Amino acid sequence: MSCLLLVSSVAVFAQSRLSDHVVLISIDGFRPDFYQEEKWPAPTMKWMAERGVKAEGVRGVFPSVTYPSHTTLVTGAKPGNHGIYYNSPLSTNGENPGWYWYEKEIKVPTLWDAVQQAGMKSASFIWPVTVDAPIDYNIPEFWYLTGGDRIQPMLDKDTPDGFFEELEREVTGKINPNTFNGDYLNREDRTGEMAAYVLEKYKPNFITLHLIATDHFQHEGGRDGEKVPMALAAADRAIGKIKEAAERAGISDRTTFIITGDHGFVNVHSRLSPNVWLANAGLITAEKTSADWKAVFHTSGAAAFLHLKDSNDKKTLEQVRQVLNDLPEKTKKLFRVVEKEELMAVGADPNAELAIAPVRGIAMSSAAQGNDVVPGSGGTHGYFPDFKDIETGFVAYGAGIKSGLEIQQLGLEDVAPLISALLSLEFEAKDGVLMPGILKQ
Repeated sequence: MSCLLLVSSVAVFAQSRLSDHVVLISIDGFRPDFYQEEKWPAPTMKWMAERGVKAEGVRGVFPSVTYPSHTTLVTGAKPGNHGIYYNSPLSTNGENPGWYWYEKEIKVPTLWDAVQQAGMKSASFIWPVTVDAPIDYNIPEFWYLTGGDRIQPMLDKDTPDGFFEELEREVTGKINPNTFNGDYLNREDRTGEMAAYVLEKYKPNFITLHLIATDHFQHEGGRDGEKVPMALAAADRAIGKIKEAAERAGISDRTTFIITGDHGFVNVHSRLSPNVWLANAGLITAEKTSADWKAVFHTSGAAAFLHLKDSNDKKTLEQVRQVLNDLPEKTKKLFRVVEKEELMAVGADPNAELAIAPVRGIAMSSAAQGNDVVPGSGGTHGYFPDFKDIETGFVAYGAGIKSGLEIQQLGLEDVAPLISALLSLEFEAKDGVLMPGILKQ
Protein backbone atom coordinates (compact mmCIF):
# COMPACT_ATOMS: atom_id res chain seq x y z
CA MET A 1 0.00 0.00 0.00
CA SER A 2 2.82 2.42 0.87
CA CYS A 3 4.35 1.90 -2.60
CA LEU A 4 0.99 2.64 -4.21
CA LEU A 5 0.69 5.83 -2.19
CA LEU A 6 4.18 6.88 -3.27
CA VAL A 7 3.43 6.27 -6.94
CA SER A 8 0.15 8.13 -6.55
CA SER A 9 1.79 11.15 -4.90
CA VAL A 10 4.44 11.34 -7.64
CA ALA A 11 1.71 11.25 -10.29
CA VAL A 12 -0.21 14.06 -8.59
CA PHE A 13 2.95 16.16 -8.34
CA ALA A 14 3.69 15.62 -12.03
CA GLN A 15 0.16 16.69 -12.93
CA SER A 16 0.60 19.89 -10.91
CA ARG A 17 3.60 20.96 -12.98
CA LEU A 18 3.00 23.34 -15.83
CA SER A 19 5.41 21.37 -18.00
CA ASP A 20 7.12 17.98 -17.91
CA HIS A 21 9.83 18.73 -20.47
CA VAL A 22 11.59 22.08 -20.95
CA VAL A 23 13.93 22.47 -23.92
CA LEU A 24 16.21 25.50 -23.49
CA ILE A 25 17.81 26.36 -26.82
CA SER A 26 20.56 28.96 -26.99
CA ILE A 27 21.31 30.35 -30.43
CA ASP A 28 24.71 32.00 -30.02
CA GLY A 29 24.49 35.58 -31.26
CA PHE A 30 20.66 35.42 -31.36
CA ARG A 31 19.03 38.77 -32.17
CA PRO A 32 15.38 39.83 -31.71
CA ASP A 33 15.14 40.92 -35.34
CA PHE A 34 15.64 37.29 -36.36
CA TYR A 35 12.00 36.61 -35.42
CA GLN A 36 10.70 40.17 -35.78
CA GLU A 37 11.66 40.89 -39.40
CA GLU A 38 10.24 39.14 -42.45
CA LYS A 39 13.60 38.91 -44.25
CA TRP A 40 15.07 36.35 -41.85
CA PRO A 41 14.49 32.62 -42.69
CA ALA A 42 13.25 31.25 -39.35
CA PRO A 43 9.78 29.74 -39.94
CA THR A 44 9.74 27.44 -36.90
CA MET A 45 10.75 30.01 -34.32
CA LYS A 46 8.50 32.65 -35.91
CA TRP A 47 5.61 30.18 -35.71
CA MET A 48 6.38 29.64 -32.02
CA ALA A 49 6.76 33.38 -31.41
CA GLU A 50 3.28 34.09 -32.79
CA ARG A 51 1.68 31.32 -30.74
CA GLY A 52 3.66 31.82 -27.56
CA VAL A 53 5.56 34.64 -25.88
CA LYS A 54 8.21 36.80 -27.52
CA ALA A 55 10.31 39.65 -26.19
CA GLU A 56 11.38 42.88 -27.83
CA GLY A 57 14.79 42.21 -26.33
CA VAL A 58 16.77 40.56 -23.55
CA ARG A 59 19.39 42.51 -21.59
CA GLY A 60 22.64 40.62 -21.20
CA VAL A 61 25.52 40.58 -18.73
CA PHE A 62 28.89 42.33 -18.75
CA PRO A 63 30.92 41.27 -20.60
CA SER A 64 28.27 40.16 -23.07
CA VAL A 65 30.15 37.04 -24.13
CA THR A 66 29.26 33.34 -24.34
CA TYR A 67 30.37 31.60 -21.16
CA PRO A 68 29.23 34.15 -18.55
CA SER A 69 25.93 34.52 -20.40
CA HIS A 70 25.19 30.81 -20.66
CA THR A 71 25.98 30.34 -16.99
CA THR A 72 23.55 33.14 -16.13
CA LEU A 73 20.85 31.33 -18.14
CA VAL A 74 21.10 28.19 -16.00
CA THR A 75 21.73 29.87 -12.62
CA GLY A 76 19.65 33.04 -12.61
CA ALA A 77 22.78 34.77 -11.32
CA LYS A 78 25.03 37.40 -12.86
CA PRO A 79 28.76 36.71 -13.35
CA GLY A 80 29.76 38.48 -10.13
CA ASN A 81 27.76 35.86 -8.23
CA HIS A 82 28.13 32.73 -10.36
CA GLY A 83 31.89 33.09 -10.85
CA ILE A 84 32.23 32.59 -14.61
CA TYR A 85 33.44 36.12 -15.32
CA TYR A 86 34.75 35.66 -18.88
CA ASN A 87 35.10 32.92 -21.48
CA SER A 88 38.56 32.15 -20.13
CA PRO A 89 40.33 33.05 -16.87
CA LEU A 90 42.99 35.72 -16.71
CA SER A 91 46.45 34.40 -17.53
CA THR A 92 49.16 35.94 -15.33
CA ASN A 93 52.18 34.01 -16.67
CA GLY A 94 51.70 34.09 -20.44
CA GLU A 95 50.40 30.52 -20.60
CA ASN A 96 47.02 29.58 -22.06
CA PRO A 97 44.72 28.83 -19.09
CA GLY A 98 42.02 27.24 -21.23
CA TRP A 99 38.39 28.24 -20.86
CA TYR A 100 35.89 27.91 -18.03
CA TRP A 101 34.95 24.36 -19.02
CA TYR A 102 34.23 22.67 -15.70
CA GLU A 103 30.86 22.91 -13.96
CA LYS A 104 32.60 22.83 -10.56
CA GLU A 105 33.78 26.40 -11.22
CA ILE A 106 30.20 27.68 -10.94
CA LYS A 107 29.73 29.13 -7.45
CA VAL A 108 25.94 28.90 -7.17
CA PRO A 109 23.35 26.14 -7.72
CA THR A 110 22.28 25.42 -11.29
CA LEU A 111 19.03 24.22 -12.79
CA TRP A 112 20.76 20.88 -13.40
CA ASP A 113 21.33 20.57 -9.64
CA ALA A 114 17.67 21.31 -8.97
CA VAL A 115 16.48 18.84 -11.61
CA GLN A 116 18.66 16.11 -10.13
CA GLN A 117 17.46 16.88 -6.59
CA ALA A 118 13.86 16.62 -7.78
CA GLY A 119 14.52 13.10 -9.09
CA MET A 120 14.13 14.19 -12.70
CA LYS A 121 16.41 13.73 -15.70
CA SER A 122 18.42 16.22 -17.76
CA ALA A 123 20.35 16.29 -21.03
CA SER A 124 22.72 18.80 -22.56
CA PHE A 125 24.42 19.31 -25.91
CA ILE A 126 27.51 21.51 -26.41
CA TRP A 127 26.52 23.84 -23.56
CA PRO A 128 29.38 25.85 -22.02
CA VAL A 129 30.71 25.06 -18.52
CA THR A 130 29.24 21.55 -18.36
CA VAL A 131 32.22 19.21 -18.02
CA ASP A 132 31.45 16.86 -15.10
CA ALA A 133 28.08 18.53 -14.52
CA PRO A 134 25.21 16.65 -12.81
CA ILE A 135 23.56 15.98 -16.18
CA ASP A 136 22.28 12.50 -17.09
CA TYR A 137 22.99 12.69 -20.85
CA ASN A 138 25.74 15.18 -21.60
CA ILE A 139 28.00 16.15 -24.50
CA PRO A 140 29.87 19.17 -23.11
CA GLU A 141 31.62 21.94 -24.98
CA PHE A 142 35.27 21.11 -24.40
CA TRP A 143 38.57 20.86 -26.25
CA TYR A 144 42.22 20.16 -25.48
CA LEU A 145 44.78 22.95 -25.66
CA THR A 146 47.13 20.83 -27.76
CA GLY A 147 46.12 19.26 -31.04
CA GLY A 148 43.33 20.28 -33.34
CA ASP A 149 40.86 17.43 -32.79
CA ARG A 150 37.62 18.89 -31.34
CA ILE A 151 35.74 15.55 -31.40
CA GLN A 152 37.80 13.30 -29.11
CA PRO A 153 37.69 15.71 -26.12
CA MET A 154 33.88 15.70 -26.13
CA LEU A 155 33.86 11.93 -26.48
CA ASP A 156 36.23 11.67 -23.51
CA LYS A 157 33.97 13.84 -21.33
CA ASP A 158 30.54 12.50 -22.30
CA THR A 159 28.02 11.24 -19.73
CA PRO A 160 27.22 8.41 -19.41
CA ASP A 161 30.34 6.76 -20.76
CA GLY A 162 29.58 5.62 -24.29
CA PHE A 163 26.82 8.18 -24.86
CA PHE A 164 28.68 9.86 -27.74
CA GLU A 165 29.11 6.50 -29.47
CA GLU A 166 25.40 5.78 -29.00
CA LEU A 167 24.55 9.02 -30.78
CA GLU A 168 26.92 8.16 -33.61
CA ARG A 169 25.43 4.67 -33.90
CA GLU A 170 21.76 5.63 -33.67
CA VAL A 171 21.61 9.15 -35.08
CA THR A 172 24.52 10.85 -36.81
CA GLY A 173 26.83 8.21 -38.18
CA LYS A 174 30.54 8.52 -37.45
CA ILE A 175 31.37 12.11 -36.49
CA ASN A 176 34.66 13.66 -37.57
CA PRO A 177 36.08 17.20 -37.83
CA ASN A 178 34.51 17.62 -41.26
CA THR A 179 31.00 16.50 -40.26
CA PHE A 180 30.96 18.37 -36.94
CA ASN A 181 32.78 21.62 -37.58
CA GLY A 182 31.80 25.18 -36.72
CA ASP A 183 32.80 26.32 -40.21
CA TYR A 184 29.98 24.22 -41.70
CA LEU A 185 26.25 24.30 -41.05
CA ASN A 186 25.95 20.51 -40.80
CA ARG A 187 27.06 20.87 -37.17
CA GLU A 188 23.71 22.53 -36.37
CA ASP A 189 21.83 19.66 -38.04
CA ARG A 190 23.69 17.05 -36.05
CA THR A 191 23.30 18.88 -32.75
CA GLY A 192 19.56 19.19 -33.36
CA GLU A 193 19.31 15.52 -34.33
CA MET A 194 21.14 14.48 -31.14
CA ALA A 195 18.73 16.45 -28.96
CA ALA A 196 15.72 15.19 -30.91
CA TYR A 197 16.80 11.56 -30.46
CA VAL A 198 17.32 11.95 -26.72
CA LEU A 199 14.02 13.78 -26.21
CA GLU A 200 12.13 11.08 -28.09
CA LYS A 201 13.89 8.08 -26.54
CA TYR A 202 14.73 9.14 -22.97
CA LYS A 203 12.26 12.02 -22.48
CA PRO A 204 14.39 14.06 -20.05
CA ASN A 205 12.66 16.82 -18.12
CA PHE A 206 15.24 19.46 -18.97
CA ILE A 207 17.38 19.83 -22.10
CA THR A 208 19.98 22.53 -22.78
CA LEU A 209 21.20 22.96 -26.34
CA HIS A 210 23.81 25.37 -27.75
CA LEU A 211 23.81 26.25 -31.48
CA ILE A 212 26.82 28.28 -32.64
CA ALA A 213 26.70 29.05 -36.37
CA THR A 214 24.99 32.44 -36.12
CA ASP A 215 27.78 33.63 -33.83
CA HIS A 216 30.53 32.25 -36.04
CA PHE A 217 29.31 33.87 -39.23
CA GLN A 218 28.48 37.23 -37.61
CA HIS A 219 32.05 37.36 -36.33
CA GLU A 220 33.20 36.61 -39.86
CA GLY A 221 30.93 38.91 -41.85
CA GLY A 222 29.09 41.20 -39.44
CA ARG A 223 25.39 41.44 -38.65
CA ASP A 224 24.36 41.11 -42.30
CA GLY A 225 27.09 38.79 -43.50
CA GLU A 226 26.07 36.61 -46.44
CA LYS A 227 26.15 33.40 -44.38
CA VAL A 228 24.13 34.74 -41.45
CA PRO A 229 20.72 33.93 -43.01
CA MET A 230 21.94 30.41 -43.81
CA ALA A 231 23.18 29.97 -40.24
CA LEU A 232 19.86 31.14 -38.83
CA ALA A 233 17.98 28.78 -41.15
CA ALA A 234 20.17 25.90 -39.94
CA ALA A 235 19.39 26.73 -36.29
CA ASP A 236 15.70 26.95 -37.10
CA ARG A 237 15.86 23.58 -38.84
CA ALA A 238 17.46 22.05 -35.73
CA ILE A 239 14.65 23.45 -33.58
CA GLY A 240 12.10 21.99 -35.95
CA LYS A 241 13.66 18.54 -35.61
CA ILE A 242 13.34 18.69 -31.82
CA LYS A 243 9.74 19.89 -32.09
CA GLU A 244 8.88 16.95 -34.35
CA ALA A 245 10.58 14.55 -31.92
CA ALA A 246 8.27 15.75 -29.14
CA GLU A 247 5.30 15.12 -31.44
CA ARG A 248 6.49 11.62 -32.35
CA ALA A 249 7.05 10.81 -28.68
CA GLY A 250 3.52 11.89 -27.79
CA ILE A 251 4.74 14.53 -25.31
CA SER A 252 4.19 17.67 -27.37
CA ASP A 253 1.39 18.94 -25.12
CA ARG A 254 3.65 18.60 -22.05
CA THR A 255 6.77 20.16 -23.63
CA THR A 256 7.97 23.79 -23.47
CA PHE A 257 10.46 25.38 -25.84
CA ILE A 258 12.48 28.40 -24.73
CA ILE A 259 14.63 29.90 -27.47
CA THR A 260 17.08 32.59 -26.40
CA GLY A 261 20.76 33.48 -26.76
CA ASP A 262 23.71 35.07 -25.06
CA HIS A 263 24.21 38.42 -26.79
CA GLY A 264 23.53 40.41 -29.92
CA PHE A 265 26.14 41.67 -32.38
CA VAL A 266 27.79 44.91 -33.46
CA ASN A 267 29.66 45.56 -36.70
CA VAL A 268 33.35 46.39 -36.14
CA HIS A 269 35.52 48.88 -37.97
CA SER A 270 38.45 49.32 -35.52
CA ARG A 271 40.21 47.62 -32.61
CA LEU A 272 41.63 49.17 -29.46
CA SER A 273 44.62 47.73 -27.55
CA PRO A 274 44.69 49.18 -24.01
CA ASN A 275 47.57 46.92 -22.93
CA VAL A 276 49.79 48.95 -25.29
CA TRP A 277 49.25 51.90 -22.93
CA LEU A 278 50.27 49.79 -19.93
CA ALA A 279 53.34 48.45 -21.74
CA ASN A 280 54.41 51.98 -22.66
CA ALA A 281 54.09 52.91 -18.99
CA GLY A 282 56.24 49.97 -17.91
CA LEU A 283 53.40 48.18 -16.09
CA ILE A 284 53.52 45.07 -18.28
CA THR A 285 55.94 43.64 -20.83
CA ALA A 286 55.00 43.93 -24.47
CA GLU A 287 55.03 40.12 -24.85
CA LYS A 288 52.86 39.64 -21.69
CA THR A 289 54.90 36.54 -20.80
CA SER A 290 56.86 37.79 -17.82
CA ALA A 291 55.84 37.35 -14.20
CA ASP A 292 57.18 40.85 -13.66
CA TRP A 293 53.99 42.82 -14.25
CA LYS A 294 51.87 45.19 -12.20
CA ALA A 295 48.68 45.68 -14.21
CA VAL A 296 46.95 44.13 -17.20
CA PHE A 297 43.71 44.57 -19.12
CA HIS A 298 41.90 41.24 -19.53
CA THR A 299 40.07 41.73 -22.82
CA SER A 300 36.77 40.03 -23.58
CA GLY A 301 35.25 40.86 -26.94
CA ALA A 302 34.42 44.56 -26.79
CA ALA A 303 35.41 45.03 -23.14
CA ALA A 304 38.62 45.21 -21.15
CA PHE A 305 38.88 44.64 -17.39
CA LEU A 306 41.80 46.01 -15.38
CA HIS A 307 43.50 43.58 -12.99
CA LEU A 308 46.35 44.35 -10.62
CA LYS A 309 48.96 41.77 -9.67
CA ASP A 310 48.59 43.06 -6.10
CA SER A 311 44.99 44.07 -5.44
CA ASN A 312 46.20 46.43 -2.70
CA ASP A 313 48.63 48.23 -4.99
CA LYS A 314 46.91 51.63 -4.97
CA LYS A 315 49.99 53.31 -6.41
CA THR A 316 49.76 51.25 -9.61
CA LEU A 317 46.01 51.82 -9.83
CA GLU A 318 46.55 55.57 -9.68
CA GLN A 319 49.29 55.25 -12.29
CA VAL A 320 46.84 53.46 -14.62
CA ARG A 321 44.29 56.20 -14.04
CA GLN A 322 46.90 58.78 -14.96
CA VAL A 323 47.77 56.84 -18.10
CA LEU A 324 44.10 56.88 -19.12
CA ASN A 325 43.76 60.56 -18.28
CA ASP A 326 46.82 61.48 -20.33
CA LEU A 327 45.62 59.79 -23.51
CA PRO A 328 44.89 62.09 -26.45
CA GLU A 329 41.33 63.38 -26.49
CA LYS A 330 40.71 61.67 -29.83
CA THR A 331 41.56 58.32 -28.18
CA LYS A 332 39.46 58.96 -25.08
CA LYS A 333 36.45 59.49 -27.33
CA LEU A 334 36.59 55.79 -28.23
CA PHE A 335 35.65 54.44 -24.79
CA ARG A 336 34.35 55.17 -21.33
CA VAL A 337 35.73 53.99 -18.00
CA VAL A 338 33.40 51.77 -15.98
CA GLU A 339 34.32 52.24 -12.34
CA LYS A 340 34.28 49.45 -9.75
CA GLU A 341 31.02 50.64 -8.19
CA GLU A 342 29.25 50.32 -11.54
CA LEU A 343 30.88 46.94 -12.17
CA MET A 344 29.47 45.70 -8.88
CA ALA A 345 26.04 47.12 -9.68
CA VAL A 346 25.89 45.34 -13.05
CA GLY A 347 27.18 42.05 -11.62
CA ALA A 348 30.58 41.89 -13.32
CA ASP A 349 33.91 40.46 -12.10
CA PRO A 350 34.46 41.68 -8.50
CA ASN A 351 38.22 41.26 -8.93
CA ALA A 352 38.47 43.94 -11.63
CA GLU A 353 39.43 47.44 -10.53
CA LEU A 354 37.72 49.10 -13.49
CA ALA A 355 36.78 48.32 -17.06
CA ILE A 356 36.85 49.99 -20.44
CA ALA A 357 33.66 49.96 -22.50
CA PRO A 358 34.24 51.15 -26.08
CA VAL A 359 31.81 52.96 -28.32
CA ARG A 360 29.94 50.87 -30.86
CA GLY A 361 32.13 49.72 -33.73
CA ILE A 362 35.26 49.38 -31.60
CA ALA A 363 36.44 45.94 -30.46
CA MET A 364 39.19 45.20 -27.95
CA SER A 365 42.53 43.52 -28.63
CA SER A 366 44.76 41.94 -26.00
CA ALA A 367 47.93 43.02 -27.85
CA ALA A 368 50.51 44.89 -25.78
CA GLN A 369 52.69 46.10 -28.64
CA GLY A 370 52.19 47.97 -31.88
CA ASN A 371 49.62 50.71 -32.47
CA ASP A 372 46.89 51.15 -29.89
CA VAL A 373 44.19 51.64 -32.55
CA VAL A 374 44.14 49.43 -35.64
CA PRO A 375 41.59 48.55 -38.35
CA GLY A 376 38.99 45.89 -37.62
CA SER A 377 36.26 44.06 -39.51
CA GLY A 378 33.39 41.61 -39.08
CA GLY A 379 31.31 41.71 -35.92
CA THR A 380 31.74 41.27 -32.20
CA HIS A 381 30.05 41.42 -28.79
CA GLY A 382 31.15 41.88 -25.19
CA TYR A 383 29.86 45.45 -25.00
CA PHE A 384 28.29 46.95 -21.91
CA PRO A 385 24.66 45.76 -22.17
CA ASP A 386 22.89 49.09 -22.43
CA PHE A 387 21.87 49.40 -26.10
CA LYS A 388 19.60 47.58 -28.53
CA ASP A 389 22.07 45.88 -30.89
CA ILE A 390 23.74 43.95 -28.06
CA GLU A 391 20.46 42.54 -26.74
CA THR A 392 19.58 38.93 -27.42
CA GLY A 393 16.14 37.47 -28.15
CA PHE A 394 13.55 35.36 -26.36
CA VAL A 395 10.74 33.10 -27.57
CA ALA A 396 8.78 30.73 -25.32
CA TYR A 397 6.19 28.29 -26.62
CA GLY A 398 4.31 25.25 -25.40
CA ALA A 399 3.15 23.81 -22.10
CA GLY A 400 2.57 26.41 -19.41
CA ILE A 401 3.19 29.39 -21.71
CA LYS A 402 0.66 32.05 -22.63
CA SER A 403 -0.30 32.48 -26.27
CA GLY A 404 0.14 35.60 -28.38
CA LEU A 405 1.97 37.73 -25.79
CA GLU A 406 4.77 40.20 -26.48
CA ILE A 407 6.79 41.59 -23.58
CA GLN A 408 9.17 44.52 -23.64
CA GLN A 409 12.32 43.26 -21.96
CA LEU A 410 13.70 40.75 -19.51
CA GLY A 411 17.21 39.93 -18.36
CA LEU A 412 19.19 36.76 -19.02
CA GLU A 413 19.00 36.08 -15.29
CA ASP A 414 15.20 35.93 -15.50
CA VAL A 415 15.14 32.78 -17.68
CA ALA A 416 16.15 30.33 -14.92
CA PRO A 417 13.28 31.33 -12.56
CA LEU A 418 10.85 30.80 -15.44
CA ILE A 419 12.16 27.28 -16.09
CA SER A 420 12.08 26.54 -12.37
CA ALA A 421 8.41 27.55 -12.23
CA LEU A 422 7.54 25.44 -15.27
CA LEU A 423 9.11 22.32 -13.74
CA SER A 424 8.10 23.12 -10.13
CA LEU A 425 11.71 22.95 -8.96
CA GLU A 426 13.13 23.86 -5.58
CA PHE A 427 15.40 26.56 -6.93
CA GLU A 428 16.24 30.11 -5.94
CA ALA A 429 17.87 32.46 -8.44
CA LYS A 430 20.36 34.88 -6.92
CA ASP A 431 19.52 37.74 -9.28
CA GLY A 432 16.70 36.59 -11.55
CA VAL A 433 13.04 37.46 -11.18
CA LEU A 434 10.10 35.30 -12.24
CA MET A 435 7.86 37.07 -14.76
CA PRO A 436 4.56 35.36 -13.87
CA GLY A 437 2.67 37.03 -16.71
CA ILE A 438 4.48 34.74 -19.14
CA LEU A 439 2.91 31.68 -17.59
CA LYS A 440 -0.48 30.26 -18.43
CA GLN A 441 -2.60 30.60 -15.29
